[in-house]
Formats: sequence, C-alpha cells, structure tokens
Amino acid sequence: MYAETGYHRCLRIWQTGQRTKLYRTVIFTLFAPLTWMQQTISAALYIRLSKEDAYDGPSQSVTNQRTLLEHYASDNHISVYDTYIDDGFSGCHFDRPQFQRLLTDIESGKVNMVITKDLSRLGRDYILTGHYIERYFPEHGVRYVSLLDGIDTQSNSPANDFTPFRALLNDMYAKDISRKITSVKREKQRRGQFIGGKPVYGYQMHQTEKNCIVIDEVAATTVRQIFSMALAGISCRQIAKTLTENGVPSPAVYAGQAAVGQWRGERISEMLQNETYLGNMVQGRRVKISYKSKKSLRQKRENWVVVAQTHEAIIDRPTFDAVQRLLDSRRHTRHRTYDFPLKGLVFCHECGHPLGVINRRTRTGKDTLYFVCRTYQRGIKTHPCTAHCVKVDTITAVVTEKVYELYQAELSLHHLLPIAKDALSTALPSMTEPQNLDAKATAMTQQFLSTLSQNREFLSQMFEKIEITAEKQVILHCRFQENTV
Repeated sequence: MYAETGYHRCLRIWQTGQRTKLYRTVIFTLFAPLTWMQQTISAALYIRLSKEDAYDGPSQSVTNQRTLLEHYASDNHISVYDTYIDDGFSGCHFDRPQFQRLLTDIESGKVNMVITKDLSRLGRDYILTGHYIERYFPEHGVRYVSLLDGIDTQSNSPANDFTPFRALLNDMYAKDISRKITSVKREKQRRGQFIGGKPVYGYQMHQTEKNCIVIDEVAATTVRQIFSMALAGISCRQIAKTLTENGVPSPAVYAGQAAVGQWRGERISEMLQNETYLGNMVQGRRVKISYKSKKSLRQKRENWVVVAQTHEAIIDRPTFDAVQRLLDSRRHTRHRTYDFPLKGLVFCHECGHPLGVINRRTRTGKDTLYFVCRTYQRGIKTHPCTAHCVKVDTITAVVTEKVYELYQAELSLHHLLPIAKDALSTALPSMTEPQNLDAKATAMTQQFLSTLSQNREFLSQMFEKIEITAEKQVILHCRFQENTV
C-alpha cells in the first residue's frame, strides 16, 4: 500500500466517471498546499528602538511598531508566535537579548517568518544585516518582511533588489549619528561635565544636577585610608590585603556589580594615581574602536581630557604629590619580557593560572629567572596557593630529562637521521651526492638534539601544559600521556 497522491485520486475518479467530484478534487489538490503553507506560518514580530531613534518622535515608538506589525499579521491571516522587543539597543550590533532569543527560536524551528517595520529595525550594520537577509534567513527557511520598505524575501518584488542599498544608507545614518554623539560628548568632557555611567570609587552622582559628581562619604573614608597607608610606606599589595582582611567591600561589591570580590594591588595603584580625587575631572582614558564595536582602547595619558577643579576633592594636593613621589621611587622597569623555552606552558596546580616570571640577581651579579604564582603574590586567600618560587632553569632541566626518558628511541640519531635525509632530499633535490646529503643530515640532526632543551616549538608540541604543585612537584600533561615527575 502507498499513500494516495492528488494525481492518483484524480485518475481513480476519472475512471469511475464521477466528473463533478473530480472538479472538486482538482481544486482541493491545487489549493491545499497554499492553505497548508498559510496554516504553518509562525511569525516573529521584531521591534527595536534605540535611544537615538527615540528623538525622531512617536512614529518610531515601540507602541507604534507593535500596532503596525500586528495589523499586518491580522490582515494577512498570519499566525504570530511571539513578539520580540529590544528597547534601548543600538542597531549597529546584533548582540541584543531579544534578537538572540529570536535566533534561538529560529534554530529550534519555532519561527519561520520575521516581520519588522523597516530594515533599520533589523539592524544598521549593512554587512551583518546583509548576512542575515541573504544567508542566515534563507538557510533556515525563514521569510523576512520589511513593511515600509516593501521587502519580502518570498516574492520577486523589485524592492528586494534595493535591499543592499537601503542597508548601506542605514549604516551611513548610524555612522553620522555616532559622529554627532561623539562630538557632543567630547565637548561635555572639555567643559568638565561627567558623562560616564558610574563615577570612580569615592564619588556618586549629584541628586539634582546632571553631569555632576559629589563625594560619597562612606567610600571616601576608605579612599582617605588608602592614601594614608600609602603615605606611611605600605605597598599597594599590602594595602589590598589589609582591606580584604578587614572586610572592606571592594569597589565592585560596593557598587552592587558583584556579590563577592577582593581588593587588588593593581586597583589600589590605579586609585593612588587618579587625579579625580584632587577635584579634577579625568575622562577619555578609553576610546571605542568604532561605532560598530563595543571594544575600547586605552589611551595615552597625554590624550586624556583633564579639567581642573570641577568638584570637591577628597585628597589634598600635598598628600597626593607625596604619594606620587613614593610610587615613583618604587617604580622600576617591569615591562621587560623574558624569553625561555617553557614560556606559556607552566601553570599553578592549585589555582590553575599561568605562573609569572620574576628576575632576581644573585650575589655574584647573575640574573636568574624564577617561576612565581601571581595569585599568591596578590594575597588572594580563596586559593590555597604558595609562592611556587622555583628556578626556570630547574624546571626546564626536569622537563628535558623527562622528554629524553619518554622518547628515548624516537630521539636517537639512528632514528632521526633517515627522516632528516628524506626532508633534505625533498627540499634540496639538487643535492645529489650521497656524501654531501649524509653530512648535511647528520649535522642538522645533531644540532637539533643538542638544542632540544631550548626548542620552544618542540616542547609546545610535546606538552599541553606543565603544572607545579605547592610541594614543587612537576606534573607534565603530555599530548600523548600524562606523567608526574
């Protein structure tokens, strides 16, 4: 038995002479697929409104967009699965919460049609907008409709041909808006007005005056304590450790951005050098790469926007200057990068973080590199770390010895020489004399074996990572097996 198709049903009725019933069957057979398609449409109404769009008046409001989309769906007998609203999100990026939820529903087969008021509601980045319209939606069987633009990816409407140009114009509009907003913000910075989202620790936004900050007395007490301890010669790391032990909430915890957190020496150092505590407005320390990206780059100090005496100071100038002199006296060149064979491979077994490297000079004046756990240095007590202070050369020697032990047969001259000959004959076909080939291959193999302990590329291919325990045991995570030395 097989499922009777529309064609077979019509043929059977024709043969039995039931002409009137045949006509009804033909009509049903032709139009049933269209009815089925209409019944299985599951549409998503997508609404987006950014802060910039709100200035254009009520025509761009969420209510207006919802009403327009719902009327269209009702007039065309389209079943609406859900409405997705991103209110206050820019169209220059697509990591919006409701849009991501829409993509999830598309992936799970719940939505096969997306309707927006116009193309700019979907997005203003013409590259990503084109990606979704030209690739993502078709690949997932999704029909896209933009009402005011007349775009319908299921039809052959001429408006579809202009979609790339509309997307480009929307992108240019976003770029122009971004340029104007940046100009306005920069001018406010020059006037000493605060335009950030949250003031530095120790200050809070003014209750009535916009773009003004005032002292937060609770946090300011901690700021004064930090400067007082620094003036007494206590290091940034020790100050952070003391504050954590005394139960003083970290800036993130105090601002409600984190449930738990600890003070860090780096944060203390940054606070001690921040002129905001002198009453100067310091802004522009980071600048966004592009209006399409959320990433920002740290700017050089000479490019910062600093306006003097814009708010009440927490720290007086003599104290601030004295602390700066103390910091300068401790500052030494710590921006050196050390090169060693196991670079990037050695981790702390307890906290899992990469071990840092410090340079210590011996009594004879020789510079010696040591591995050290940065978590232990920061005084973070949530991890049972120790200093893990051990010479880099010592660990390198242990690892090299284990390599020879594990791969003694493979790392012999007898085993590697034929491989070197094959490689040379392929790379240098003109070297036809056997004695020259043998001599060159032997020299290359011997050089490789003699410098094996300094060959970073070889070691990184042998090991995924190397861990050092609190007892200074070395755990080798080989790419083929795991061993403890």
